Amino acid sequence: MIQTTRKTNNASLKSSSVKRAKNTGQGQTHNRQTTTLYRQATTTNRRMGAIKTHSKTTVKKVSPHKKTTRRISWKWRLFKWSLIIGLALFLAICGYVFYCYLTMPNMQKAVAQTRQPSTVIMAENGNDIAKFGNVYAQVIYPDKLPKNLTNAIIAIEDHRFYKHFGFDIFGFTRAMFTNVFRKRYAQGASTITQQVAKNIFLTPNKTVKRKVQELILSLWLERKFSKKQIMALYLNRVYFGSGNYGAAAAANWYFNKSVYDINVREAAILAGMLKAPNRYNPILKRDNALKRANVVLQNMKKYKFLNATEYQEALNLPVSNGQQYRVTGGKHFAQYVYDEVNAFIGERTEDIVVMTTLDQKLQETAEKILRNKIYSAKDKNVSEGAVVILDKTGAVKAMVGGVDYNRSQFNRATQARRQAGSAFKPFVYLTALQIGFTPASIIEDKAITIGKWKPENYTKRYYGNVSLTYALAQSLNAATVRLSRELYLKDVAANAHKMGLTTDLSLTPSMVLGTNGVKVIDMATAYATIANGGYKIWPHTINEVATADGRQLYVRDADKPVQILKTNDVLNLTQMLESVINQGTGHKAKLPIFAAGKTGTTQNYRDAWFIGWTNKYIAAVWVGNDNDKPMNKVGGGSLPAEIWHDIMLTTVKDTPAGAPKYLPFPQTNEDVGSLLRNITNKSTTKHQQQPIPSNDAENDDTFDAIGALIEMTN
Repeated sequence: MIQTTRKTNNASLKSSSVKRAKNTGQGQTHNRQTTTLYRQATTTNRRMGAIKTHSKTTVKKVSPHKKTTRRISWKWRLFKWSLIIGLALFLAICGYVFYCYLTMPNMQKAVAQTRQPSTVIMAENGNDIAKFGNVYAQVIYPDKLPKNLTNAIIAIEDHRFYKHFGFDIFGFTRAMFTNVFRKRYAQGASTITQQVAKNIFLTPNKTVKRKVQELILSLWLERKFSKKQIMALYLNRVYFGSGNYGAAAAANWYFNKSVYDINVREAAILAGMLKAPNRYNPILKRDNALKRANVVLQNMKKYKFLNATEYQEALNLPVSNGQQYRVTGGKHFAQYVYDEVNAFIGERTEDIVVMTTLDQKLQETAEKILRNKIYSAKDKNVSEGAVVILDKTGAVKAMVGGVDYNRSQFNRATQARRQAGSAFKPFVYLTALQIGFTPASIIEDKAITIGKWKPENYTKRYYGNVSLTYALAQSLNAATVRLSRELYLKDVAANAHKMGLTTDLSLTPSMVLGTNGVKVIDMATAYATIANGGYKIWPHTINEVATADGRQLYVRDADKPVQILKTNDVLNLTQMLESVINQGTGHKAKLPIFAAGKTGTTQNYRDAWFIGWTNKYIAAVWVGNDNDKPMNKVGGGSLPAEIWHDIMLTTVKDTPAGAPKYLPFPQTNEDVGSLLRNITNKSTTKHQQQPIPSNDAENDDTFDAIGALIEMTN
């Protein structure tokens, strides 16, 4: 029907078009118009036909079987890809675990790995000053585990230690949920076995690889060793802070006890330290350590290691303080000794103990007085200081390299080079005495100009003709410079070097006023030569070196006495320097016993010194600033003299009744040799040192005690 209608319409359109073309007679133009009308009519008919056809079309139904097939196909694809991805992840994990296994450290090498040998520095009374390297003590064996400490560690670190196989699944799950709930790392899950694996075989780096290897090693350890053996490994290797590895070393260091003698509370302190050794250090942070120990004791009660009565008793048990058996301070000295002993005996693999010359009481006194004086003088813009105290054998009895070692490890007593100021003048006056001047000789104190240099007296006043004694006592610069014009500067420098200075001295006119940089320990050594009646001494800090098991490596012998200054010259200079304290610039250093010394102040108060001696000790004191900024009118006769006085005053009561006013000066070398032998002949003579060179200044300065020692020990 539709097709018939379409044909009729087309025919009628075509007929009408032909007629119109004939009527109008337009030719080709009419044909084109007819064609266009025909196409439009055809398009219209097609559209109408499509609409009618669509209106009569019926929708086909999809069968249920096809729907089920499509649904199963989607689930199958999901399962298939999940299986593939899961298998790939499993293979990747297995591959990574296998890689971690292949890259495991060598077991034998790890167990036998070397460590930095320890060096324990001890004062002359046997108390510890410091230690360097890793300290291990006696070995704890599996059949002799310290009960208190073992129980405390299990209670706080791994209470399921005897139940798991190296990895605690329950502990891991608990820790994971705790950390997620608190949104931070609040609880660890490493077992004691895992910690042993880390401590012996692995590094502390927190990486996935390390954790995987730790787990593998834990399983291996559990299969290879018993629980007691694993605990013994742990107690011997775990770190307890302050350089202590192993429970035995820690018990000795913190409580001065054997690990088998510590009580339950002390054991709880050590167990509590494992979480953070520095934070819970019972010496440095005692309150923190005791609070942490209470947590450990609570866990011991919770896990039935203690009953209620034992728990209450443990809370009140005394805690020993190992610090009372150690020197407070002395760290600059200890570092100086450590550097020196390494040069003495070279590289080593054994632990050693170094017995030093340090007097604990004098060291602690010097540190306390220097610190308090410096801190109380903040308004004077002084921030640092140094002290060196020698006895007459050259033994360093105290050394303070700064007011606070923790703040600055720079040792101002041995490393700093500071201008000596007027403390250098005794070398000038000694040289004058050597060429015929006497303490009573007259020198003119008058303004002087040398080129562009115009030295002035501290007071800006001049006193005309004065004696050498007066010029030195009042520290007159102009008089000293005029005296130096009568001398050879090289002779002054030679005396300074011969007596103990090791730094270079520039031979300029200003040298006589102490414009060259010198070391505190060198100045103490040089003044000790005067105190000894002209006999040279070598500052030393080490009496004996031995291995930890007592095998002797070095014993210091007494130095052979060598007189480098004439007795009469030394006697005259001593009397002149005594007048510095009694009538001169050093009056603040005056003691109830004999004392002699010299003040020193540099330009603009950048350095201030006092160096002197009694019948027992020689001490050098320096104060100033590391940045070389001027102090607020701090001269050698003020703060340094006060520090020197307060330190030396504590030694006065040690002076025996009837002691001479000052060191007697024997008139012959043999007498002095006998005297010094009586003083220094305290060491055993296991080794014989090389002969010390004679009076030649250059030979004395270049004497190599370390080289001699190395030869002796070869």
